[in-house]
Amino acid sequence: MGSPLSRQAIERVYREQGTQLWRGVYAFTGGRRDLADDAVAEAFARALQDPGRIRSPVPWLYRVAFRQAAARLREERRQDALPLEPAEPAGGAPAEAVPGVLARLTPQQRAAVFLFYYADLSIADVARATGSSQVAVRVHLHRARQALRSSYGSAAAMRASPGGRDDCELA
Repeated sequence: MGSPLSRQAIERVYREQGTQLWRGVYAFTGGRRDLADDAVAEAFARALQDPGRIRSPVPWLYRVAFRQAAARLREERRQDALPLEPAEPAGGAPAEAVPGVLARLTPQQRAAVFLFYYADLSIADVARATGSSQVAVRVHLHRARQALRSSYGSAAAMRASPGGRDDCELA
């Protein structure tokens, strides 16, 4: 644990980690740009309200942003029980825009894969960031790898897929 943060430290984390955090939330939400924008903005806004209480900013920001996005997704699912018009992501890209194979995974699997492989967080940090247990994170990673293997058969097949090189970075 480090010492409490200042506003300048939060701003530095935003410059250094903000894009990566946004990409993680974007993947988690299935390519919903609007949700990723809102969740990341809310996480940093909360951090700036009282930066002195945050000792480890990156896991804290991931946890807040992912929880915000998850809450919005739950709220939308509840509202979808009474659809008023066809659901098209407001101002965002369709789910197909999620990079390659990540679109085939559940939101929890996408979050675990992104945070572990792309953000290079440890299992413990992924668990803290997503509000899950370490066991749950390991299960999500295992199931994600299984889903990817069943879709592609092998890492070599995944590299040769129409999605190209970006899709193979998970193997």
